[in-house]
Amino acid sequence: MKFSVSPIPPAGRRRRATTAMLLACTVLVSSGCAVAGSAAGDAGRADGRTLRVVLTQEPPTLEPCEASLTGTGVVVRSNITEPLVERDPDSGELHPLLATGWKQTGERTWSFDTRSGVTFQNGEPFTAEDAAFSIDRAVNSDLACNVEGYVFGDEDLEVKAVSDTRLTVTTEQPDPILPLRLSFVEVVPRTTDAEAKVRIPVGTGPYAVDSWQPGAAISLRRHDDYWGEAPAFPRARYVWRSDASVRAAMIDKGEAEIAVALDPIEAEKDTTASFPNNETTALRLDGREAPLDDIRVRRAVDLAVDREGIVDALLGGLAEPAGQLVPPGVVGHNDAIEPVPQDVARARALVAEAEADGVPVGRQITLVARNGMFAGVSETAEALQYQMQEIGLNVKVRMADTATQLQYQLRPLPKGVGPIALLIMHGNQAGDAAFTTSQYLLSEGPQSAFGTGELDRRIAEAGALSGAERQKAFADLLADQNRTVVQYTHLAHMSGLLGLSRSIRYEPNSATGDEMRLAEVSPAKAKH
Repeated sequence: MKFSVSPIPPAGRRRRATTAMLLACTVLVSSGCAVAGSAAGDAGRADGRTLRVVLTQEPPTLEPCEASLTGTGVVVRSNITEPLVERDPDSGELHPLLATGWKQTGERTWSFDTRSGVTFQNGEPFTAEDAAFSIDRAVNSDLACNVEGYVFGDEDLEVKAVSDTRLTVTTEQPDPILPLRLSFVEVVPRTTDAEAKVRIPVGTGPYAVDSWQPGAAISLRRHDDYWGEAPAFPRARYVWRSDASVRAAMIDKGEAEIAVALDPIEAEKDTTASFPNNETTALRLDGREAPLDDIRVRRAVDLAVDREGIVDALLGGLAEPAGQLVPPGVVGHNDAIEPVPQDVARARALVAEAEADGVPVGRQITLVARNGMFAGVSETAEALQYQMQEIGLNVKVRMADTATQLQYQLRPLPKGVGPIALLIMHGNQAGDAAFTTSQYLLSEGPQSAFGTGELDRRIAEAGALSGAERQKAFADLLADQNRTVVQYTHLAHMSGLLGLSRSIRYEPNSATGDEMRLAEVSPAKAKH
């Protein structure tokens, strides 16, 4: 499935009038006093040689084994470090990168040939031993890397460099998508600390870290010995601004070339580009705590939400109502699943029924959302709070920073905090539902609050399949989650909105939100 810069959806999408009016008012109240000033100056000057990017927040880390975290990957992946294999975000095909080829040599073993003539940014030559070390460090160590749980499900790999240009990887169980999984492992030198995460990474990518000024900026310089085509800009500089209007103003004032996650109100400018980004927003309902431990209450929350109203009034139409965690184009997406239509009366009846059976529906539910997760996130949280309260639930919103939100999202989950409805945004950039289900649906998944043994069994069985059988198995279990578990109230399949200076050329794709390849940016005067 090919993605490209998408046109702005037409206005006038059908919505429920009362909810839309409420949400529109929320937007006006929340954004009416936004300050347009950028407080810039540390973004760097427009010298034509520095590519300036403004993010929503400072990256939590630049550790390469954490690059599957959006805030880290957008800086590190394919800029500073590179994997053996890369996935084309448009076609979904796998292409050689630091590996020149691969094949399955046994039921559980794969062989990878590595590229010669590649040099790390510290001058050391890259060999298969570095690739083996990087996989072992990210997957088998005690570093608790995000990539370990997110991509490999905490299963260890047996990795061996059999020569300078070949390594073998053996899995605990047969794995038909191992090359895809390895596209998430960023390669670092074997001299990298194996017992502690690094602050300044070294890789084989087109850029090296020049400096990281905490709270201010991250500067990169071009890796002059890069094995591939040299990027157009000798330098790059990242700064961060939490206010979307400030990020947009920095483009308008010539203070940045790229600005991420702009508000939909900016969509009509010729300096913005919208793109489907494979992100899906949802409420994760903690089924271990009353009243959310009652499936009737979870179904009621699902029925309470006006997805069309939220998309139209708060997301500017730059999204599609969702009924599952994986968007179209991902293996396992179920075309038969429709977003749940709002039915307030039915939702109230389910809450009342649960209350009559002794469920403490008045217990306060904390709705946790992360600042800067997407444009309009705080207004969306407030709208969800209102809609849940309308059916008889007691809901409080807590807006959190990245570090705090991750405490609620990743295991081990905090104890003694009461029932949590966590607003998540999940991006399946790998293109396979295994990466979603192993994280978000398994009973003990790293980003799952609970589950069932039956669903766990079906996830394991689907993961061992390939082709059409794999597609059907994952599609069926996603539908079953909606019927028998209801851990998620799915909201929308999102689109990103990027601010782009007229001085550059860059075409965003479905991976841009997680992996913005600076080498793909060129000056506007360049010929294509």
